[in-house]
Amino acid sequence: MATSSPPNWFRRALNIPFTNERTEVAGAPIHYLAWGEPGQRGLVFVHGGGAHAHWWTHVAATFAGEFRVLAVDLSGHGDSGHRDAYTLEGWTDEVVAVAAAGGIAGPPVVIGHSMGGFVTIATAARHADHVAGAIVCDSPVTEPDPEIASYRLKEAFGAPRTYASVEDGMAHFRTVPPQAQYLDFVMEHVARRSLHAIDGGWQWKFDRHVFSQFGGSLRSVALPYLDDITCRLALLRSEYGLVTADIGRFMFERLGRVTPVVEIPEAGHHAMLDQPLVLLTAIRSLLADWDHSDPHHRR
Repeated sequence: MATSSPPNWFRRALNIPFTNERTEVAGAPIHYLAWGEPGQRGLVFVHGGGAHAHWWTHVAATFAGEFRVLAVDLSGHGDSGHRDAYTLEGWTDEVVAVAAAGGIAGPPVVIGHSMGGFVTIATAARHADHVAGAIVCDSPVTEPDPEIASYRLKEAFGAPRTYASVEDGMAHFRTVPPQAQYLDFVMEHVARRSLHAIDGGWQWKFDRHVFSQFGGSLRSVALPYLDDITCRLALLRSEYGLVTADIGRFMFERLGRVTPVVEIPEAGHHAMLDQPLVLLTAIRSLLADWDHSDPHHRR
């Protein structure tokens, strides 16, 4: 996978020290990345379906000077353990357990992308005392989840394929759904960390049973949780993503007309792969505002 020379901001982000940590949740080892000093207020980043914690590295690491920052590998993803069965509720328990184990002072702000946004919504609803705020990135609650829809259509996650080398696997790396543009140096970073060694070659880390677990989509599972959210919540919708203006308005109404809906211009569904600095600025702006404003409450 040939890439252009990464810019200085990206190099600096990847050079910020982090540790690989693990905690056990319901019998499965859950891996997470940790930046910043323990004992600070915290952020927890949650990846999308089929992805992993390192999708967030170049965004999450930049908060290390102000926060204790964690990025979780949900079970069935990345370097966490696999399960016989997966549930949205089980993933919320993993997010809360990682926040508790990761040295965060007080309830964190949870930031989730795509499927991870559904997990974030459910975490905020089910564990209200353990979440200070939630930022959801292009998670279309009223539409089938893109990763799961693609599994059903046999477009994305078929039978496991073994690659002869890391480079061979990286050459076949694709996102679901696809989008018009990517930053190649970000794609190289993400793709390289998406593979693990097996006997005879390399395979993608995620468990394909994650997607067969949910026969339709997470929409029917996540939607009711919108009614139970009491913390601050913001929705970031990508201009060319899956949360259309209509879906944004629906979620705004369902959340009691108190949730900001902010468009990330020129971004596809995976904004951290094509517009990470705009995404980073949006997250920073929300956090700064939440530090200096009083929340509006659901009518």
